[in-house]
Amino acid sequence: MTTNHSSWYASRPWIVGVVFSLIALTLIIVPLGNNTELDLQIGDPAPFDIVAPRSQTYISTLQTESAQAAAENAVPRIYDPPDTRVSRQQISSVKAAIAFIDLTRSNKLATTHQKQQEFTKLGNVNMPDDLQIQLIQIEDARWLVVQEEIIRVTENIMSEPIQEDQMEQIRQRIPVLISVELSIEEAELAAVLVQQFIVPNSLFNEVATNKARNASVAAVEPVEQAFAQGQTIIARGNVISAEDLEAMTALNMLEPQRSQFERYFPSFTAIVLVVSTMTLYLLRSQPGFFYRTKHMLFVVLLSLIFLFAAQFVIPQRLVLPFLFPAATLGMLIAVGLGTELGLIVSTLFVVFIAIVSDGRIEIVIYHLVGPMVAILSLGKAERVNSFLLAGLATAAANSAVIIAFRFNDPTIDILGLSTLLGASIANGAISGALTLTGLFLLGYVFDITTSLQLVELSRPNHPLLVQLLRTAPGTYQHSLHVANLAEQAARNIGANTMLVRVSALFHDIGKTTNPEYFVENQAEGRNPHTNMGPQLSSNVIVSHVTDGDTMAKKHRLPTVIRDAILEHHGTTITRYQYDNALKIAEENDEKVDISEYTYPGPKPQSPETALLMLADGCEAKAKADNPSTTEEIDKIVRFIINRRLKHGQLDECDLSLTDLGKVRESFVTTLRGYYHNRLKYPPEPSVEEPLVEDLDQSTEINDTKTSDQ
Repeated sequence: MTTNHSSWYASRPWIVGVVFSLIALTLIIVPLGNNTELDLQIGDPAPFDIVAPRSQTYISTLQTESAQAAAENAVPRIYDPPDTRVSRQQISSVKAAIAFIDLTRSNKLATTHQKQQEFTKLGNVNMPDDLQIQLIQIEDARWLVVQEEIIRVTENIMSEPIQEDQMEQIRQRIPVLISVELSIEEAELAAVLVQQFIVPNSLFNEVATNKARNASVAAVEPVEQAFAQGQTIIARGNVISAEDLEAMTALNMLEPQRSQFERYFPSFTAIVLVVSTMTLYLLRSQPGFFYRTKHMLFVVLLSLIFLFAAQFVIPQRLVLPFLFPAATLGMLIAVGLGTELGLIVSTLFVVFIAIVSDGRIEIVIYHLVGPMVAILSLGKAERVNSFLLAGLATAAANSAVIIAFRFNDPTIDILGLSTLLGASIANGAISGALTLTGLFLLGYVFDITTSLQLVELSRPNHPLLVQLLRTAPGTYQHSLHVANLAEQAARNIGANTMLVRVSALFHDIGKTTNPEYFVENQAEGRNPHTNMGPQLSSNVIVSHVTDGDTMAKKHRLPTVIRDAILEHHGTTITRYQYDNALKIAEENDEKVDISEYTYPGPKPQSPETALLMLADGCEAKAKADNPSTTEEIDKIVRFIINRRLKHGQLDECDLSLTDLGKVRESFVTTLRGYYHNRLKYPPEPSVEEPLVEDLDQSTEINDTKTSDQ
């Protein structure tokens, strides 16, 4: 069973790594957001704003063809010069028609209907019946005027170049050219007859036209199309045109015809390398990380959430990638689990950003520098303004990256640069705000204690501390002294000073259950243990640990504080009660069950709880022995440290002998401030103090005198 358990913990990091890799790969390859490789056709609506992933210039075949077509259409049709033979022929036709009409009109024997029948013999003349009747009935004198006008207008028009495509315009001009001396009916008659004889006299020269158009097309230069990185190709919802598709093809944005292996292998390789690197790093530098399930889940889930969000925000976007708060990921991990882990996660997360951003170097550098500056500027994050400063530092770093990449960019304008700088500043503000907000969820969901939580717990108005002060004032003072001792020692060895201090403040809250059973709260001459058996006495003493854990759980104190309460005595024994039990048993240890006199433990698991154990023991013994010299204090500290080492109480925490040496020096220095020699002042002459009643009476007399005056 033990072997299986060990094997599970040994393989646990790699199992987590494989699962994380598969989920990350799924998030990357599934088209959740704007993938850089698109499957689109002409006529499809754009599913999102499609922007250029890189700057590129290419020859646009479609635009070149469009320009050539425009140049060809710009060349007008070429016509030959007017043919005078055509004009003469039409004038002759007009005169012949007029002669035929004169002959028909002069036939006195024919009826009107017969004359209309004769007019139909004019093959190229088409007149409505009403005009035929008008032509028959018009007076000879007026007809002479009309026919002269017909010949004149026809000669004028046919003397001009007339192209085939101008016929309609010419016909519309005819009524305007008729003399105003004719009546309306006569003018209409003349216009109708003239229209019958107007024909093109300038013919289309197809050969010359084609030659000119070919020359115009040949003069067209190939059209270059340029896209700057981040420039919108087509807005969301717009129908994709052939030119849009050509642009996306030139930018390698369309999904190529590749096998599944070719498509996903690069991303899978990158993810495996990232996860493997991170796993090896954690196994080497923080092996305990994989044994803290909630902490491990915190890092994994938070990374996946940010990767999921990146899929929606970064690909094919212009401004949104610069708003993506990648720094929040690093800061949350740094505050919750340590600066070093935050830096390594942020650095490796950039690889995922490089994948989803199609390798846009500006985006990669932006999300590398910003989070690192944010983490390093955050510090211990013990105050709210620390997050404000981190946000400002992030904004400054982001802006510096933007300026560095866009300073000499000819495609950027003032508005575009201002927009990106504004996004960079907003990114810092968003990152700081999200981090501060996320911290309030860490403790409840993942049981991660932050510096802000510890600062809040250290306030003296906490209900448990108030209860400790009221019911066990001696224990309260003891806790303050222990806190000071442990905090200074933690600072010297690089441990978490705030965690040590808060742990010390709460480590003895269980004594509030029975405060009178602990010597620091007892009045002189009143010790309830005097009338108790050693086992019962020991049980009361030991119970303050379990009682403290129960109280801490009830008030929802973080697990690390509860651990400190349980571990600060480790598995030591209540020596005084155990020795008494041995005396009663006549030194026969077989008659005494040592477990009845042993704290439940466990032994200290962290440097912070180990410091608490040592500080607690040193403070208690120093108060009992009341040392007066540095040598005596040093002797007490050495005794406590050596005793804890001898009994193996420090075997399970990460404290080296070098650390213990620094701890000893720190304890001696701090305790020396408590137990330094004081000057003895000479006795002062006794002064008879007035009674309170006398003071009150004197005050009343003075008040009366004042009022009288």
